[in-house]
Amino acid sequence: MGKSLIYKILESHLVEGNLVAGEDIGIKIDQTLTQDALGTMAYLEFETLGLDRVTTLSVSYVDHNTLQDGFENADDHKYLQDVANKYGIYYSKAGNGICHQVHVERFACPGQTLVGSDSHTPTSGSLGMFAMGVGGMDVAASMAGKPFHLVCPRVINIKLIGSLPRMCAAKDIVLKVLSILTTKGNVGTALEYTGEGAATLTVPQRATITNMGAEMGVTTSIFESDEKTKEFLKSQGREEVWKPFVADIDAEYDEVIVINLDELVPMVACPHSPDNVKTVAEMNQIDIDQVLVGSCTNSSYHDLMVVAAMLKGRKINPNVSFGVAPGSRQVLEMIAKNGALADIVASGARILESTCGFCVGCGQAPRTKSISLRTNNRNYEGRSGTKSALVHLVSAETAVASALTGKFTDPRTLDVDISHIELPEIYDIDDSMIIKPMCNHQVTILRGPNIGEPPTNTMMPEHFTAKVAIKVGDKITTDHIMPAGPYLKFRSNVPVYSNYTFCHVKPDFANICKSNVANGIFNVIVAHESYGQGSSREHAALCPMYLGVKAVIAKSIERIHMDNLVNFGILPLFLENESDYELLDENDELLFNMSNDEFRRGIFTIKNNTKGVTYNLKTPLNNRQKEIVKAGGKLNFFKNGGK
Repeated sequence: MGKSLIYKILESHLVEGNLVAGEDIGIKIDQTLTQDALGTMAYLEFETLGLDRVTTLSVSYVDHNTLQDGFENADDHKYLQDVANKYGIYYSKAGNGICHQVHVERFACPGQTLVGSDSHTPTSGSLGMFAMGVGGMDVAASMAGKPFHLVCPRVINIKLIGSLPRMCAAKDIVLKVLSILTTKGNVGTALEYTGEGAATLTVPQRATITNMGAEMGVTTSIFESDEKTKEFLKSQGREEVWKPFVADIDAEYDEVIVINLDELVPMVACPHSPDNVKTVAEMNQIDIDQVLVGSCTNSSYHDLMVVAAMLKGRKINPNVSFGVAPGSRQVLEMIAKNGALADIVASGARILESTCGFCVGCGQAPRTKSISLRTNNRNYEGRSGTKSALVHLVSAETAVASALTGKFTDPRTLDVDISHIELPEIYDIDDSMIIKPMCNHQVTILRGPNIGEPPTNTMMPEHFTAKVAIKVGDKITTDHIMPAGPYLKFRSNVPVYSNYTFCHVKPDFANICKSNVANGIFNVIVAHESYGQGSSREHAALCPMYLGVKAVIAKSIERIHMDNLVNFGILPLFLENESDYELLDENDELLFNMSNDEFRRGIFTIKNNTKGVTYNLKTPLNNRQKEIVKAGGKLNFFKNGGK
């Protein structure tokens, strides 16, 4: 049998284990990326490893906390630039663009591996790269040259046939896939897009699709490196990194899903989950209040040329607040030079900075109980900054059509022609805002008063008592655990940031945890299915660890969050019986037996002292992960000689 593209890359980077789906493997990492919201902690962790420089091509982006509404963000930016100068890291300054957009433009390479401290790192899979979102601790370890460990994924082939109809977009393709695979149950799975339909898509279109694979919880999403890839890299002045990289004709896949692009219609993800998918026509022209185009999902040059063409000579509906955020400085400069930006401004649009911005709740919060249409990738409740708002995810085409009419509008109903829009033969290239690595060991690193040391954990006690500090249901996201938006500036200060853990779910959670610890009792989180969806933010494990959480008991946990729990010494335990979930309540006191024998077997006997019942819970961890948890997390594990 032939090999899939994913297995070809894994094979060429394999350093530990066997390429068998479900088995644990270690791979060599070629590139890393960070963004400022999670990067500061990642580099603080890297510094503790004691190396003189990074071993990978590494890029530090400033694209999240660019709104400097206090000293904290500016201090973080200075820290990040100093670290980059000292340890040999590229530094992309605030204003240069969103990490995933810029990385595809300037750094991503076919056939290479990439880990990034952002869940949407698989965007670079659009160029045939095996790219994964991971926690900051794993990025730090990769920069230090350590193998990245993962479960060898089962591979689903998404075979695209046909071609996109008029006014349908790549966003509609990925929303169709989301409607099939949903946002849960895909841990240990990777997506490989092939077929005649895939070959018709440009790299920016592919990037929209690989970007939103993160919403399904898959390890990565990837397209083959073909002539479209070559054209894009040549237009970016990087043709020398191109190489053909495709799956074998007889490649074996664990599952094949065929999607006929000819049959697609404009789609929308309704509140409050990206897999709550309907057609735009089903929305029955409901009145809308806000429309925002941008984010790492839909802010490419092509996206904004579509926006400009649809807006040219037209005005935004007076009842709609409309904003546009170019994904990179390159995109902004090019549409400024060719007149497209003037068409967008003339329509009544607000031009926003080339950052993540509204996607992570930094600005443009909608009004109370409003309907907001956005081209980004997540619509979790409250993520926009307004808990009562109803956020819907759509393509740029649907976003503009609706902004013009003031209602949900199928863009196919407009008399607008965008078929003439093509990618440029040559993009404007100006890397002056990407500071090249200096590797100057004489650099003095500025550490502002908001920047602390990475909190360390203690070894896992063999026996301890803990209380259920919170019990939650399905699809708890990292936004639920550690909110973004105005709280982002505390990411470097865990003692402060931890006070906001679960603040929108259970406002007194942090105080409950602190009170339990003061009384010599640890804390436990109980959840149901798909706990830890969404962002790769390691603070969703780091802050609970700081508050004395020793275990998460759930029906299932998403991949990146599972790794982050392990990295900070929190034991993930799986419920096998629905009745066990029902028998666990907040404030129940649990007695844990963490003996070496229990760790060896992976089955733990937990006694509920409050209810007088006993549970046998399993951990999905391999032997290496068990040792990391026993050590109290990955930093302790490395200090003790772990590899």
